Amino acid sequence: ELTNKTWFQPTTLLLTGIPGLEFVQIWISIPVGFMYLVALLGNCTILFVIKTTSILHEPQYIFLSMLAATDVGLSLSTLPTVLKVFLLNHREIEFHSCLAQMFFIHTFSSMESAILLAMAFDRFVAICDPLHYTVVLTPPRIIGIGLIAVFRGVLLMVPLPILLKRLPFCKGVILSHCYCYHPDVMKLACGSVRVNIVYGLSLVLCSFAIDSIFIVISYILILKTVLGVASGNGQLKALNTCVSHIFTVFIFYVPLIVLALIHRFGTFTSPLLHVTMANLFLFLTPVLNPLVYSLKTKQIRSALPKILKSRANFM
Repeated sequence: ELTNKTWFQPTTLLLTGIPGLEFVQIWISIPVGFMYLVALLGNCTILFVIKTTSILHEPQYIFLSMLAATDVGLSLSTLPTVLKVFLLNHREIEFHSCLAQMFFIHTFSSMESAILLAMAFDRFVAICDPLHYTVVLTPPRIIGIGLIAVFRGVLLMVPLPILLKRLPFCKGVILSHCYCYHPDVMKLACGSVRVNIVYGLSLVLCSFAIDSIFIVISYILILKTVLGVASGNGQLKALNTCVSHIFTVFIFYVPLIVLALIHRFGTFTSPLLHVTMANLFLFLTPVLNPLVYSLKTKQIRSALPKILKSRANFM
C-alpha cells in the first residue's frame, strides 16, 4: 500500500518527441509547422468561404463549417506543446496545463465525432428523403445539433482531469507523446485506476462507439436507397456526394482506434509506433479535411476563386 513518501502530485510532466531522433527534431519541426499552417489556413478558408457565400448557407455546408471550426480548435489545443518539443526541445509542461490541454483535445475529438454523425444524417436525409430535406434540417435544428455536440463533449470530458487529479503518481513524469492524452497520463499513476478505466470506456461507448454505429447504419440505408435507383448515373451521382464524408470518417476513426489499441496493448509495440499514430491522430483530419472538401466539393471549389478575385479588386 502506498504511503505519502512513495507518491507525489507532479508539478511538471515531460513530453516526448520522436524517440531516437531527438538530434533531428529541429528539422522535423519544419514539416510539423507546415502541417499546422495548412490545417489552420485550410480550415479558416473553409469557414470564410462558407460564411461569405450565400449559396453555401445550406445544412451540408453549415455542418462542414462546424467540422472546420472543430479542427481549428484541435490544432490550436496542441500547437504550443508540439512546436515547443520539436522546435525548441522544450519538453516540460505544467501538470494543470497538461490536464487542461488533455480536456480540450478529448472535447474537440468528441465534438468532431458528433459532427461527423450529423453529416452522415444530412446525407441520409438528402438521399433517402429529399422532399423533406429542408423540413427536417431547419436552421434551428442545425444550431441545436451543433450545441448538443459542444455540450456533450464538454460534459463527458470534464470528469477526466478531475479523476486524474485525485490519483497518486510514483512512476515518473515522462509521457509518450508531444501532447497530453488521457490514457498516457493515466499510466503514470500508481494507485487504483479502475474508476478512470471504467469511465474512459464509458466515454468511448457513449460517444465514439455510438456515433460510428449510427454512421454505419446511415450508410447502409443510403446504399440500399441508391441501389434502388434505376439509373447507373443516378447511383454514381448520389454516392459521389458522400465520398468526401466517407473519407473524413475513415481518416478520423482509424488513427483513433489504432491509438486506443496501442495504449491498451502498449507493451507489444515500439515507442516509435506510439508517436507515429499519435501524430497521425493529431494531424490527419485537420490537414486533409479542407483539402478533400476543397477538391471534391464543386461549390466550394468554384466559390473560392470568386472571393479571392473580389478581394483583390477591393484592395
